[in-house]
Amino acid sequence: MGFVVVARYVTKPGERARVLELLEPMVPASLAEPGCRRYDVHAATDSDDVVVLVEEYDTEDDFARHCETEHFTRIVVGEVIPLLVERQVTRCAPVAGSEA
Repeated sequence: MGFVVVARYVTKPGERARVLELLEPMVPASLAEPGCRRYDVHAATDSDDVVVLVEEYDTEDDFARHCETEHFTRIVVGEVIPLLVERQVTRCAPVAGSEA
């Protein structure tokens, strides 16, 4: 397991469908980046306003480079973030002995 990022977005009321639509092109664009192993978008089943991203990169530096890409800046920063009331990003490193 590499460096994992879990992002939890709480959208403004009624904006979740638009956020999910905006994130669709992020999946192939992110997976095409060097070091990106996984980029999954999830809609919460217990809330109409929550979107969760689960991303995995070879290294933390790969994630940092992801955050500097044109598609991240244009889509996430420029279009998604303005539709959110809350954004929590948790960066996770593997714990020794937990990798399968």
